Amino acid sequence: PLNSCRSPGERALRLVLCALGLALSVYALHVESSRERDPGYRAMCDLSPSVSCSKVFTSRWGRGFGLVEDLLGKHSVFNQPNSLFGIVFYILQTLLGNTLAAVTLVGTSVVSIAGSLYLAYILFFVLHDFCLVCVTTYLLNGALLLLNYKRLVCLSGSGQRRAKPKGQ
Repeated sequence: PLNSCRSPGERALRLVLCALGLALSVYALHVESSRERDPGYRAMCDLSPSVSCSKVFTSRWGRGFGLVEDLLGKHSVFNQPNSLFGIVFYILQTLLGNTLAAVTLVGTSVVSIAGSLYLAYILFFVLHDFCLVCVTTYLLNGALLLLNYKRLVCLSGSGQRRAKPKGQ
């Protein structure tokens, strides 16, 4: 019954979503570090002054979600590029996706959605920018939340079916 919650299609979809998220996060880290080394660096995702991922990644909100520096200081170990948090998130989603850690998967997905909503607000209403890499990761995070929630519901249903006494 538990294996019915882990179809090959679900596993393949998770791997594709996580691979895309990981690739985008690594790219974002590359863009940020390249821009810090060379202020004239122009990334492929910098399409215009108002559609610029490097502008977003190097803004104060591109590190520690714009919160860690104010709370713990600029040099805090937690004040890392958001892309590093993304790399860790997608690796965990991939690794935990091979286990029955459905509650952890949903919990981390909910946190990623909260972060995505916060960063989307900053992107559109504070920075007045559009970042294709950012918006794509927000969509990937939403798809992972749906996938993880579906698995949790399936596993919860399997547990309820097993708990019923025979004959009912």
